[in-house]
Amino acid sequence: MVARDTPERQIIHIRLSPNASKNAIGEWVKNEQNQSILKISVTTVPENGKANIALIKLLSKEWHIPKSSIVIEKGKTDRNKILSVPQNTIHIPE
Repeated sequence: MVARDTPERQIIHIRLSPNASKNAIGEWVKNEQNQSILKISVTTVPENGKANIALIKLLSKEWHIPKSSIVIEKGKTDRNKILSVPQNTIHIPE
């Protein structure tokens, strides 16, 4: 699946590191397909969706958008995730 922006939603690729020493939004990096990936760490353990909840809470606070606006499109049980947010929420580097 190739993630693409839609007129209403912006697609974001995430690399999540659970069980980290602090909650933090890291840097943008490129993956093997030359896609921009945002590295994020959360202190929560990756069980029963707790890390996903912490991820959405962190992004909601940082980006000043409701938690309900952030959707995990793919990767609910994987460290590599594809999220969608309302269009023009963040700037994704080329």
